[in-house]
Amino acid sequence: MAVPVPRAALVCALALCSLTACSAEQDTEGMNYTGDYSSHQPLSVVGYPSTGSLGIAQEVVWRIADGDVDRLASLVSDKQGEDIPEKTAENWVAAFRKGAGGKVTAEFYDEGSYRQTVVLYLHETGQIKELYVRAVLLDGKEVWRVGMAEPGPAEATAVEPWIPKTPGELGSKVVR
Repeated sequence: MAVPVPRAALVCALALCSLTACSAEQDTEGMNYTGDYSSHQPLSVVGYPSTGSLGIAQEVVWRIADGDVDRLASLVSDKQGEDIPEKTAENWVAAFRKGAGGKVTAEFYDEGSYRQTVVLYLHETGQIKELYVRAVLLDGKEVWRVGMAEPGPAEATAVEPWIPKTPGELGSKVVR
């Protein structure tokens, strides 16, 4: 039996309305990402990121480049003490803002299903920044965040001896 056109149109309209109502939060996130992506240089990638580890690494670079201490500090995976994420974010912005605004290569080390070491190579300034990113539960949802426990400027800019000077030298495997 054929469904009359007006009834079919109503069914389609209701289905579309229910889908868009459910995705309002996703639309906002998508719009924010699109705006960020279009106003920053693309991140070059070496290694094997997961979708989550790539997303959080990209967002860290964007927040540093923008000088947005508050939004950067909000990406913390674990608060480790009073004002530590905020102080860490201030240090990262002060030390790496210029380089984060230019070409950046992110090398993703080892397997990244729930945590990953990421090394950022800031080409314009020649700086290197190591990050630890991981999945955490936030309001019952898995999201990726970054470890931020470098309240001193020297800690924030220190480069571990195992980190190569250029991306890809270790085949994206941590050697300590």
